[in-house]
Amino acid sequence: MKKPWLFPVVSVIAAVITLAFVQSQEGETPPPAPAATTVHPIAFPHNTHAGEFQIDCQYCHFSAERSVDAGMPPVSSCMGCHAIIRGRNNPEEVQKLLGFFDRGEPIPWVRIYKVPDHVKFPHMRHVAKDAGALECQECHGQVEEIEVIEEVEQPLEMGWCVQCHRDNDASVDCTVCHY
Repeated sequence: MKKPWLFPVVSVIAAVITLAFVQSQEGETPPPAPAATTVHPIAFPHNTHAGEFQIDCQYCHFSAERSVDAGMPPVSSCMGCHAIIRGRNNPEEVQKLLGFFDRGEPIPWVRIYKVPDHVKFPHMRHVAKDAGALECQECHGQVEEIEVIEEVEQPLEMGWCVQCHRDNDASVDCTVCHY
């Protein structure tokens, strides 16, 4: 015996259950992400190093011209000066540095500048002299005037980046940054 009404009834019930499930999921909010901290293990004064002493950004961020990441300095780079210079303004911060050096540990810096995961920002294409030749300050702001960097001064949003590409005659093809 055929039951021509069975398929439409089962289909309607399945659709109602699916719709109810989807709508019940929309009301739920994911748990809040843990609060990001910008407290660095060492209060590194960019205004002293990059400003007053005019140390080039790439002395510390050594791989910016040749790598996707700018790099963070190894403790041994800091110790090149701080084995002798104990820090006239903040000697307690230099003591923290010496502690990392003595323990053979890298400094666990807190990342400040971060683009979304779906965006690729290869530093070498932006700062290398034979590529973009941009100054670090164009994206990172006037770091030589900031004591301890705690937040991003620039919007680091797509529209801002696209405008920079246009201003510098760089490609605005989507695949340049999204690959």
